[in-house]
Amino acid sequence: MTRTLLTNGYIHTPGDPGATAMLIEDGRISWIGHEGAALAHKDGVDTEVDLHGALVTPAFVDGHCHVTATGIGLTGLDLSKCHGRGELLAALQARSWPSDLILFGHGWEETHWSDQQLPSLSELDAAAGDVPVFLTRVDLHSSLVNSAMLARLPQEVTAAGAAGHLDGHAHHMARGLIYDLIGPEQRELLVRRALHEWAAQGVALVTEMAGPEISSWQDARYLADLDDPGLPELALYWGEIHGVARAQQLGAVGAGGDLFADGSIGSATASLCQPYAEGSQPGTGNAYLDTETVAAHVEACTRAGIQAGFHAIGDAAIEQVVAGLAAAADVLGVSAVRRARHRIEHLEMVSADLVPDLAHLGVTASMQPAFDELWGGTGELYEQRLGRQRAATMNPFAALAGAGVPLAFGSDSPVTAIDPWGGVAAAVHHHNPASGLAARAAFNAHTRGGWRAVGRDDAGVLAAGAPATLAIWDCEALAVQEADERVSRWSTDPRSGTPMLPLLTAQGSRPTCLATLRHGRTIYTDGRILETSV
Repeated sequence: MTRTLLTNGYIHTPGDPGATAMLIEDGRISWIGHEGAALAHKDGVDTEVDLHGALVTPAFVDGHCHVTATGIGLTGLDLSKCHGRGELLAALQARSWPSDLILFGHGWEETHWSDQQLPSLSELDAAAGDVPVFLTRVDLHSSLVNSAMLARLPQEVTAAGAAGHLDGHAHHMARGLIYDLIGPEQRELLVRRALHEWAAQGVALVTEMAGPEISSWQDARYLADLDDPGLPELALYWGEIHGVARAQQLGAVGAGGDLFADGSIGSATASLCQPYAEGSQPGTGNAYLDTETVAAHVEACTRAGIQAGFHAIGDAAIEQVVAGLAAAADVLGVSAVRRARHRIEHLEMVSADLVPDLAHLGVTASMQPAFDELWGGTGELYEQRLGRQRAATMNPFAALAGAGVPLAFGSDSPVTAIDPWGGVAAAVHHHNPASGLAARAAFNAHTRGGWRAVGRDDAGVLAAGAPATLAIWDCEALAVQEADERVSRWSTDPRSGTPMLPLLTAQGSRPTCLATLRHGRTIYTDGRILETSV
């Protein structure tokens, strides 16, 4: 039995808000208490760690992400700082790359460009030469490709990409095919680079949203087989209609995730009840599923004992998915559907009258607070695409939580950065104050909510008997913080009985991760607190 004693810190536990010490035995927490009582637990301890006042919390969960794509984002071209097509083409031309390997890039966002004109196929060819390039937009729903890349793809994609730009079905088809072109050595490099980054940000569970239109079977198979206790744990979803058997073959948690009911706001492919704002894009976006298809998929998943999940962003798409869930509940019973804990990913534009239905059906809202931080401000993407009135209703965290809808937060990396404390802060300091959460609720959605969303109810909290899956933080100040900074009330008095968290401002500094543990094993350390695995 391995025993590790942590002392002289602050332990974030609901059982004892003033706790300063913790004992870990064989990967589980066996005791939490105060410094004086820790003396009684020193006998037989293999390692004693002085926390020097650091904060210990449950490790974060990234509730929605794309592992290989994140590795591509960390190692490929970062196009997020480009202010126009000229800068993008210059970055492409400056990157030296062998012509037998695909050059990936990610993060361009033309809504931030002065002219918003995408580069042409001939311009991309001139910049990249014979190197095949695949450059994904920030939302992963469209891409730029050159002729060398198109030459490796089928005619259906080649025809759609004649201008050097892919979106909708052609983009997703190309993405899946391209992921299968990645060699095994490059794939391992990308995956491990990404998982190390999550560990360094205090994340111990990564929820991969795989599928034939967002990654590939080969990529999902590699992630399913990856079993390294020195890395964050992986929970895998396979998003394919009629894909229950294939999800089970992978050992996936669910046949869902990025199973597309629509596209995205940025690419104007999210399915809306009313047209996009005048001067933005014509029409109401793309609807990829109907109510009957959703209902049949939910029924199949519920009967098989696995989760269904749907990517739904626009209000029309969300309405379609909720109608399908309700139809499945009419056949199987509401209790059966609730027990399955089906999910909706993103849920950015949910109308107020559907919130009670989501709670009634036990649907988990898997959401990304950074979306509001990036796109919810005055003049930003939501307002550009939807107009001010609809933009103000986006990402209604408080309304969902208040109705009893379970929340699970994530990054959708590489769409937004791996920054869980930033996600908590974004949920607290929502651009619409009425939609913000108290810090404790936002933190729970990014920790325990993520575990519960994948069916793991014993994790995400520091308590005796729970797994020692935790993170240790260097932070400036602790507080009990309300949602709106203009009316915030916080206290450092332990008599309040509420465990404290770092005081988070909208744009302030974030806690620094000193170490991350998965079942008592160190999967990241910066060397200040821990040097080797405990």
